[in-house]
Amino acid sequence: MTRETRDAVTHRYAINAVTFACMLLFAQSGSAWAQESPAVSEGTLPAVEVVGTSASESPRHLATDVSNGALGTRSQLDTPYSTTVVSHQDLQDTQPAKLADVFFNDASVSDNSKPYSAWAGYISIRGLPIDWQNGYKIDGMPFNTYGVTLPYEQLEQVELLKGLPGFMYGFAAPGGVVNYVTKKPPVDDTPIRSVDVGYRSDGIWSEHLDLGGRAGPNDMFGYRVNATHEEGQTANDGNVRRDAFSLSTDARITRDLTATFGAMYQDAHASGITSSIYTGGLTGSSLPAVLSGGSPNLSVPDQHIDTNLQVYSAGLRYNLNNDWTLSTQYSFSRLWRYRNESTYNLTDTAGDYTDARFAGKEGNRMNAWQATAEGNVKTGPFSHQIIFGFAIQEQVNEYEANSFYDTIGTGNLYLPNTNHYNSYGQDWGTYRAGDITQKALFASDTIALTSRWSVLGGLRYTNYEQHGYALNGSTISTYTENGIVTPTVALMYKLTPRTTLYASYVESLEAGTLVGNTYANAGAMLDPLRSKQYELGVKSDNTAWSASAALFRIERGAQYANAQNVYVTDGESIYEGLEAGGDLRFGGGWSVGGDIMWIATQYERGSSNNGNRVVGAPGFIATARVGYAVPFVPGLRLRADAKFTGDTSLRPAGDLMTAGYTLFDVGATYETKVAGHGLTLTAAIDNLTNRQYWMYQYQNYIAPGDPRTLSLNAKLDF
Repeated sequence: MTRETRDAVTHRYAINAVTFACMLLFAQSGSAWAQESPAVSEGTLPAVEVVGTSASESPRHLATDVSNGALGTRSQLDTPYSTTVVSHQDLQDTQPAKLADVFFNDASVSDNSKPYSAWAGYISIRGLPIDWQNGYKIDGMPFNTYGVTLPYEQLEQVELLKGLPGFMYGFAAPGGVVNYVTKKPPVDDTPIRSVDVGYRSDGIWSEHLDLGGRAGPNDMFGYRVNATHEEGQTANDGNVRRDAFSLSTDARITRDLTATFGAMYQDAHASGITSSIYTGGLTGSSLPAVLSGGSPNLSVPDQHIDTNLQVYSAGLRYNLNNDWTLSTQYSFSRLWRYRNESTYNLTDTAGDYTDARFAGKEGNRMNAWQATAEGNVKTGPFSHQIIFGFAIQEQVNEYEANSFYDTIGTGNLYLPNTNHYNSYGQDWGTYRAGDITQKALFASDTIALTSRWSVLGGLRYTNYEQHGYALNGSTISTYTENGIVTPTVALMYKLTPRTTLYASYVESLEAGTLVGNTYANAGAMLDPLRSKQYELGVKSDNTAWSASAALFRIERGAQYANAQNVYVTDGESIYEGLEAGGDLRFGGGWSVGGDIMWIATQYERGSSNNGNRVVGAPGFIATARVGYAVPFVPGLRLRADAKFTGDTSLRPAGDLMTAGYTLFDVGATYETKVAGHGLTLTAAIDNLTNRQYWMYQYQNYIAPGDPRTLSLNAKLDF
């Protein structure tokens, strides 16, 4: 960095620091102003109104609608599968840096990620990874997410469907589906205007603008614009720069016809990223001594990841009559990523490694279109909620044509890395490495048998085609199958209007795995896997408490490296478990809650590893949370969260584990008004005790846990 650049950055940081300090001073004065009520005369400071947060909604958000793909939109309470919703308020309070932070309080979610790296979006659900090619949606439409951290400050909520998504969304791994819901235009003429400034240790500043409103005759046109800039130094002496923009519009063309358009653009750069750590060469049953994810030993400045994400969508919704609605939606997404990343191949438990560096460019494109009809009919004494539709999804993966992958030296985890490979300025070409096309018909019927009993049935009929290509354009693998049926059935019983019991079954198929560089059959594309899920659950949403629980069994084809280091499909992986949680609100502003997940896993019917625990599935996870709305400081909320993640198997042989660990997060949010404008101040500390630990990241891969991190944010409505 040149001196001029350093001076400019320092100047900008100083401006941000002054802005942040001014907001803090306004808030500090605010509580004193709020106690005074004299008339405001010329030359007097305006009064400040202190506002509190409504406690009418439970922390589990069971009454909130979630998108269920082909099943349509319905509340969590009426969805016969396990789900989680994280609201915009939750995101504001916790200031997440990666996807695992978003779901910190969900015991079904385990962290496999590192912020500001290609792994930032990696999480596992019930011990199963989410498919980065098919398991992530924006407003219900698919996009590729590898290497991307979405701008959480621009989202209205984040939804998680746990388990198999086959009927709802088509091909995807059985871990689940994450749906990012972007901020939408206001429904009335109340304008939305806010700006916020944030800081994250060890030196990352961000600015965010949120504007929304309606215009035209009868407020016909609505808009919502969000823009974010983030820049600074990470905990391990790396640097990050991110610019993100999103737009959501709607047009109420007639009383019954609405058109929508959305766009998201993000350009991000992170240098000095943390290296990956591969344990496949270790012998014995122990790992090297732990170290902090903030250690500069795990990175060098020439390691980086650059990503550019573009997502565009358009839709129409027409209310045919009071009972039927027709809708159609199209989306296009494109992701480019340029990585220069080391993998430390450990050779012993003293932390010695060989440094294998990858550098190259990769890309993904996806076109998706869906049309649905949703309505209500009656046949005799039975009421039917019917959905049927058609979907097409075309995906193209472009991989590096001139990539670099070689050993560039050796090192030790506890010493600075002196190996370098600077790849900037090189011409990295890409080629069409594979494509996947899905064409599907789907239909479901939810039949109300009585006022309490209902039954759901759904079928998805898919034609699937998958190709893998060599650098010269020749086809090296093909999988085609037409008429694939993925069904779902569920039985639901309303114990009370706010309590639902359910039993459900669903099947799913996932796209074939592209084998990575560390295996003997690198570049091969395996055939798709079929999975099955059985679930029995309960959800209850009440004024003072809410709770949910589910028993589940998942059967999935097993994949691992055999004795010849060939990555193969062999036998099955079985997951059986219980997840349960609840939240309770007391008088005096107190609330408590917690989640647990217990899971038993094993390999079956394979040529080896039968009876061993499945890779990546912690045996037990538990979370706890306490909240307190301070009565003598209206608008001030305090929270403390904890999460325990049990030991996790790193490889199918079951001879190497990551140890269990517990993390503590704390935070405070203060909401007030200054001169009639809302002001929200947020502080959050993640990993309060600065616990050092190894986390499971991927089969045979580990990652150091994130160090203690402080986040501050000041948001002003204007």
